Amino acid sequence: MTDGEGTTGTPRTAGMMLRQAREAQGLTLSDIAQRTRIPLRHLEAVEDGKFQALPSITYAMGFGRSYARAVGVDETEVARALRAELAISYQRPEPLQDLEPIGERRGPSMGVTAMGAAVAIVLLLIVGVYFGTSLLRRDDPVTAPAATVAADLGMLPPTPTPGAAPAAGGAAPAAVPAGSGGQVALTATGSVWIRVFDDTGTITNRELKPGERYDVPMTAKNPQIRTGRPDLLTVTLNGSNIAPLGTAERAITVGVSADALRARGTATPTPAPAG
Repeated sequence: MTDGEGTTGTPRTAGMMLRQAREAQGLTLSDIAQRTRIPLRHLEAVEDGKFQALPSITYAMGFGRSYARAVGVDETEVARALRAELAISYQRPEPLQDLEPIGERRGPSMGVTAMGAAVAIVLLLIVGVYFGTSLLRRDDPVTAPAATVAADLGMLPPTPTPGAAPAAGGAAPAAVPAGSGGQVALTATGSVWIRVFDDTGTITNRELKPGERYDVPMTAKNPQIRTGRPDLLTVTLNGSNIAPLGTAERAITVGVSADALRARGTATPTPAPAG
């Protein structure tokens, strides 16, 4: 009988050699685990020849050699036996396959795509509403002639007929001072916000208190006014009353130059203050 064969003539396995040497020295697998720092379950796998329980062939060879040194067995002989056993019984684990063909891999799901599109549409709507509202609220100067603006707003009085008799019980209207230019004044009969601007930009933008007067600069180029309460403003040209800019709570933008107001027609003289 040779060293590599058992009592029945069957070649000894690496596990058998290691176990016999361990038991001959009265050692347990726990003792070998402490000496080699190899987990107990891996030592059991080496003794029982269950190499599939080990991470790889390299680990099996390394554990077998360390075990052999711990019990004083020829590690070369153990390694030779291990190689023979591993060549027969060890099966490499097959790598995981990507079962989905590369050409058929899908992108994001329809639900994710639809949600992204919905979010993008909502953002576009918010931006559109914000900027659209801002543009609608801009009070850019009106460049159209004042008389045309007034006509569009329906505020031009009818052209007086020459020689027409004054209304019953009323005083004869006084003519607007002839010529060009003149001082235009705006007097508030109640709290009213006004914005006066011309071709160069805003001249004033503030609230007039009841009884407060604002004189439109005579040097303004095509001055205009925007207000939401034209019915609370009295307009005079060189001291003569001009027809109201409006009679309702309605925002207007209208020219307030002397020539624009003169084009509105006749005016009623301002009553003299009580003595």
